[in-house]
Order: sequence, then C-alpha cells, then structure tokens
Amino acid sequence: MKTPYGESNFKKVISQGFIYIDKTAYIAKLEDHGSYHFLLRPRRFGKSLFISMLEHYYDVQRTDEFAALFGKLYIGQHPTPLKNTYQVLFMEFSGIETGSHAQVFNGFNANTSLHLQAFLERYGYGDAAIAGLANYQTPADKMKYVFTLANNQKILLLIDEYDHFANALLAEDPGLFQSVMGKGGFVRSFYETIKTATQRGTVDRLFITGVTPLMLDSLTSGFNIGKNLSLHQDFNTTMGFTQTEVVSLLQPLVEQCKLDADTLLGDMAHWYNGYRFHPKAKETVYNANMVLYFLDNFRMEECAYPELMLDDNIASDYRKIMALFHIGDREANYQVLDELINVGTVTAQQQRKFELDKDFNRDAFISLLAYMGFVTIAGSTLTQTVFAIPNHVIRELYFQYFKVELERRNQIRIPDQAVLQAIETLALHDDIQPLINEMQGVLQLLSNRDFVKMDEKHVKTLLLTLLYQSPVYFIQSEREMNQRYPDILLLERSPYSVPHQHLIELKYGKKSAKADGWNAKRQEGIEQVHEYLQLPTIAALPKLSVWVVLTNGEEVEVVKEK
Repeated sequence: MKTPYGESNFKKVISQGFIYIDKTAYIAKLEDHGSYHFLLRPRRFGKSLFISMLEHYYDVQRTDEFAALFGKLYIGQHPTPLKNTYQVLFMEFSGIETGSHAQVFNGFNANTSLHLQAFLERYGYGDAAIAGLANYQTPADKMKYVFTLANNQKILLLIDEYDHFANALLAEDPGLFQSVMGKGGFVRSFYETIKTATQRGTVDRLFITGVTPLMLDSLTSGFNIGKNLSLHQDFNTTMGFTQTEVVSLLQPLVEQCKLDADTLLGDMAHWYNGYRFHPKAKETVYNANMVLYFLDNFRMEECAYPELMLDDNIASDYRKIMALFHIGDREANYQVLDELINVGTVTAQQQRKFELDKDFNRDAFISLLAYMGFVTIAGSTLTQTVFAIPNHVIRELYFQYFKVELERRNQIRIPDQAVLQAIETLALHDDIQPLINEMQGVLQLLSNRDFVKMDEKHVKTLLLTLLYQSPVYFIQSEREMNQRYPDILLLERSPYSVPHQHLIELKYGKKSAKADGWNAKRQEGIEQVHEYLQLPTIAALPKLSVWVVLTNGEEVEVVKEK
C-alpha cells in the first residue's frame, strides 16, 4: 500500500500507484456553480493535491494523458465538455519572507515571475515573449503582459496557498499587511489585474485555495468576483476524507494485523475526524493529511500506532497559524479559548467576511477559528452556530498553546522536563506525587496573582495542561458514561505500553473552608469514584489506579482508592 503522504502532484500519485481517494466528481459540481471559485480549508487538508487534479484535468496539453490519469476515476467515466480545453496558469505563494515590505514584495514578485515564465514556456509563447517579462517590474504589470499575450486563449487560473504569507504578515505586522493588501498595495493591484482579465474573457475560470478569507476580504472591491464555496453544504466533503473513505484506507491494516476494525476506526475518529463546514452537512470529515500520516507511520512489523499521532510538520503549521489568535482583543480571545477548553463549545454568529478596519469581535474570532480548523460546526441555535473542538489533535494543540498563554499572562515558567518526567513516573511506577508537586508549584505561583479566579474548573484545566505536554496517554476529560462524568481518564494508547492507567477525580475547596468542609469534599470525591468503578466501561479497564485529588488552590492532597 503506497501512501501519498506529502505528495501533491496528481500525475505522480496516479501513475506511480499511490492510493488515491477519488474527488473528481466535484469537477462537474464546480462547473455547475459558476466560473470563479474560492474553497478554503484548514492546513494539510488535501488542497494542493485537489488543485493539481484540476490542473491535469483541464490542461489542453494533457489530452493524450487523460485516459491514463482519469480513466479509472469518476470523471473519466463522466467527463465534462471542458476537459483538456484550457491553458492552465498555476501559481502558489508559500515560502515568502514577511520581515519587511521589501521582503514581501521580492518574494511575491519572484513567485509571480517563476509561474508566468513556466506558463509561457509550456504553451510555446517563444523566447521573445519570455524575455519580455524582464521589462516589467511589478507582479501586476507582469500579469497584464502575459494576459495580453494570451488574449485569444482561454486560461484557467489556479492559485494555491494564496494567503500563506498574508496570514503570517497579519499576525506579525498588521500595518504592513494593510499597506500590501489595501488600496495602492502591490498585492491588491495583482488581483485587480486578474479581475480585469476575467471581465475580458482571458481568464475564463478561476479556482483559489487557502486557509482564511482575511486576505480576500482585505482586497474588497479590488477583487469582488466569484463564489466562496467554503461554507457551502454541497462542498462539505470536497477535501478531507469521509468515514467511508477512511474505512477503505484502514482495511489493509485490519486484515494484516488482525485489528478490530471498530476500535481502529474509533481511534482514528478521536484523533482526526470531526470537521463540518455547514450546520446541515450530514457528514463530518477527517483531516486528510493526518490520516495519511498515520498510515505512512503505522509500524506494520509490530502492528503499532505511530509514537506521535501528529506529524511535527503539521503541528508546526498549526502553531504558526495560532499567531492569528492575537488579532483583535487578545484578552477576549483568551476567554474564548478558556471556554472551549472548559465547556467544550462556544456559540457565535458565523461571519463570512472579516473587516479588519472595524471591531474584530468575538463572533469574528470564533469564525476565524473555524476557518483555521481549530473549531468546527457542531450544531446551531435559532440564530447562531454552535462550535466545538473537532478532535483530539486540535485539543492537544490547544492545551500546548494554553500553557504558553498561561505562562505569558502570569509571568511564570512551567518546567517542561520536570512535567514530562512526572508523567512518566505516573505511567511506569504508579506514583502520582511528582505530578502533584508540579501542579502545586504552579498553583502557588498563580495564587500570588490577585486577578486569578481559581475554582475546580481552573484547577482541572491546569492539571490537563500539564498532562497534555506528554504523548504517553490518551486523555479523556469528563467523558459521558451512563450520565456520569469522570474528571480525567488517562488511557493507554499504542504504541506506548504502560503498566498503569488512571482515573483522577478533582475536588476544590475554598481556602476559607474549615476542616469539616475539607473532609466533606474528600468524602464526596471518594464516593464518586466508587460509583464510577461500578460502571461497566470503567470496571473493564485493566491496570487502573483511581485517585481523588483535593486542593484549595495552593495546597494539594491525594487519596488513592484503587
């Protein structure tokens, strides 16, 4: 089984026998929805491979390859009249430095030149036409020049990673972002040139992908063409994998390793599923690259999961885009994150456009999180949308980010190595005290901050923040079990084999509470965990240790009940 993890060239994937999940049925749907489209999805969702598929389908010079590339796919059996009828201009804008106006301009200009030169070479415009590019200094002028040369042709313009540099720029330097994207900015002029080419018929079709609409919205009337299909119900599963598609990908693992299919699928769903891009969409989708990473790194010799369930490259991408959490009111944004972690959902009016020169409010921030993939649509009320964290990968990233914010806001330092060692001691030796010591140390630092409001919810969040710094356990918080909700379950996960799993129940008592109040909280916790132990799901867990942790925000006491 050849897994196309990291592969984004459609021809290579098809011709070299990689697994390919057929998304070609969406070609006809796109054609039915007009000519100029934007389809935005979170990082690593399969956007580049999708756009490469469009390139190979429409390219007039790939007619002879059509049967080999598409013959076994849906569109090969149901081709549209537009197949192989376009000169395709492909462009992408990743890898652009954003330290200064000059760096942004030079990077954007260089990318534009490279893609235009490749276009002129591919379609035989000649050496003189290629040399003529050097006479033009700006991206807009270079585009005008090429569009003039191609005046009698039909062009399909494909733009991948359109906002890759822009999102970083907005997070680092909003003023520079506005000067580049706003009126008179070279990026806006670039897109105005494309708009003019659509009006004159040179650019007959357009497809743009990226993560957020922030850049498009900043261009305003300079580029007010096309449809944003990102939140359209019909395109919910265009990118990413459906459950049926994931089942087909997992089948070789199930057969070769004799794995339980339901357990494996359940684990995959916990880690990678959960994305919905319209309230009425019937299906959720899995992040495509995360699934492919799992398959590519599954240890067939041992039939074991990857040690890291999230590739460092993917994690790095998401951490970079987390910088957008700083847009608007950082304190208000922090409260949204706190609510997501502690409540599990947030409610907002979903925004389709973002006006950065106006108040960037709570609704805008939550909607931005949805575009980035940090929340997903979980339902709706009469007038608002309910959002939730989609899966365990994103929850883990939240807690890693929450640690950074906790340290920044309170000017403290949580020792990474000591926390990792404490969790390893818990896993290997059934000794919770080192973890409690780390927790108590942070609590004492926080108690010196007058503005910190401490309660049981915040204590649990702190403990989870520490636990999420280690990959050893699969962490479940307040998982519903027969209408009971254990605070924290630490469950063994492949490939880590540990001699101890854990159930932790937290109890918080105010500092003003007397001994009787403290004893009552302890007894309440003990009774609760014994009720949990009667639940079949809990009773069936092997190697389970059960703890009651009591704290008043500074001192911590531990009772072991099993």
